[in-house]
Amino acid sequence: MCGFTGFTNFINDDGTVLDKMMERIAHRGPDQKGMFVDSNIALGFRRLSIIDLKDGSQPMFNEDKSLVLVFNGEIYNFKELRAELIANGHKFLNNSDSEVLLHGYEEWGTDLLQRLRGMFAFVIFNRADNSVFGARDIFGIKPFYYTFMGESFIFGSEIKAFLEHPEFKKELNEEALAHYLSFQYSAVEETFFKNVFKLPPAHYFTLKNGKMEKVRYFKPEFNAVDGVTEYFADLTDAAVRESVRAHKIADVEVGSFLSSGIDSSFIAEAANVDKTFTVGFASDKGDRYNEIGYAKDFAETIGVENISKVITPEEYWETFPTIQYFMDEPLADPAAIALYFVSRLASEHVKVVMSGEGADELFGGYRIYQEPITLTAYDKLPFKVRRVVSKICEHLPQIHGINYLVRRGKTIEERFIGNANIFTKKERDKLLRSEIAKNAVEPRLVCEKFYNEVSDKDDITKMQYLDINMWLCGDILLKADKTSMANSLELRVPFLDKKVLELALTLPLRCRVDTKTTKLALRKAAERTLPQRTATKDKLGFPVPIREWLKQEKYYNIVKEKFISDVAREFFNIEKLMTLLELHKSGKTDYSRKIWTVYTFLVWYEQFFIKET
Repeated sequence: MCGFTGFTNFINDDGTVLDKMMERIAHRGPDQKGMFVDSNIALGFRRLSIIDLKDGSQPMFNEDKSLVLVFNGEIYNFKELRAELIANGHKFLNNSDSEVLLHGYEEWGTDLLQRLRGMFAFVIFNRADNSVFGARDIFGIKPFYYTFMGESFIFGSEIKAFLEHPEFKKELNEEALAHYLSFQYSAVEETFFKNVFKLPPAHYFTLKNGKMEKVRYFKPEFNAVDGVTEYFADLTDAAVRESVRAHKIADVEVGSFLSSGIDSSFIAEAANVDKTFTVGFASDKGDRYNEIGYAKDFAETIGVENISKVITPEEYWETFPTIQYFMDEPLADPAAIALYFVSRLASEHVKVVMSGEGADELFGGYRIYQEPITLTAYDKLPFKVRRVVSKICEHLPQIHGINYLVRRGKTIEERFIGNANIFTKKERDKLLRSEIAKNAVEPRLVCEKFYNEVSDKDDITKMQYLDINMWLCGDILLKADKTSMANSLELRVPFLDKKVLELALTLPLRCRVDTKTTKLALRKAAERTLPQRTATKDKLGFPVPIREWLKQEKYYNIVKEKFISDVAREFFNIEKLMTLLELHKSGKTDYSRKIWTVYTFLVWYEQFFIKET
């Protein structure tokens, strides 16, 4: 696991600029650094040594040094690919998975991507024709950012590296702010930095003579087949365990994160690691925000060590600005901070951990997926009637039950934009001062292209497909990568494996979600080896007591200071911000997620546009 950065077009750099860019991402690879610079390109690399500790350094070359590679990730089937390439006459100089990409590209070209099993973002520079080839894995587990500034194409694992490039112009993308207020994450390809883009998951690009071509090389297709739950539980159990075995390949010790739920517990049990890691939060609400007790009991059951830490509110709030710096873009998911702390804890003991990300999206785990099949007497009314009621209720105060009536009068494409739906367009337009931000399209239009790809599917499948393509990469995997790498820790996600995905796409609806529970096939598989209360437990996933903290005078005042600041006045109607804060503090309405979303942006903005010169 590593980080890379680079740029095309020589800027009379003797390596000084590139070295500064590499230092910005030193946390991604503290073990080693390397660079390649010629008149056409500069490639920089920071390494966290996991496989082939001695000889796996980068940038890496093929036999005749016509190709140069920088690569972040792990290829879990590299031994099989290596054997095939050797049989075809390729000569390998080391035992790393990285070299497979070079020879694989020589042998198969872009078809290499169809053969890879793993998480990756990489760039290959062809010195013969000065072309650049880059790609990102099918889920977007590893990040890839790029921009065209001046005469240079600048790229890398983190945007903060770009700040050191002399041609980089730092500007806020106000349209991204509008989308963020609805989704709680950066939801479109252009990032919060104007003209800086994310290469989408499952895409590759070629750059030649200054022209970039992007291609989507993979698209998940749901194709449910017949079968009883027990049958799919068998397949699920086998697929997940085989993936865990593949993900354990390393020349260093591997541990596992552990909450109290089924996903991380299944992974920890299947991986048979020696150490698991858990965090919880100090709260007067008992164990509501602290899963340590559950995790320790489970760890004892499977005979592994559990190392835990209770995070105080002071630690959480004091560390929050640093975490937003590591994120590159604002992310208003409070669980990101919990992941940062559990990553820091794990990094004191191991270099690699496994985690349960992706199970909910693939196997149907979110409770909101039950909504389309949880019918009430109200749903028996004609949709046209419910639609009229919905339109009326949109203009009423947000009291208990109003949101239900609004949602039940909309199609799934209109009401579901992912697991977070913070501000409606109407709400954010009243809050924002920027006309650019106000002119940003409605959230449903951001989601439209993905809904169009599954227009013939049922509503639950549509929700899953949207989450796989947006929420998973934009929120879940963003925080997983950035918080773990901030602590120089490699995080692996066995549920997000090509073979596990192939199985998940065949599950019939009744093996995913019913009116009583979620992830039916996965739970049935887990029941065979996990305690009953673990296999059936609702998802928590390191819950954070933001709701309670924002009612306390100390933390209310911290947020208030940000809400009445000059920066807040630049972007927001601060009277409306303060109304949200006061109503929440009084206990009249839970506005914690709206407050936290705005507060997170202000903290992030301070890191990159106030403190950064």
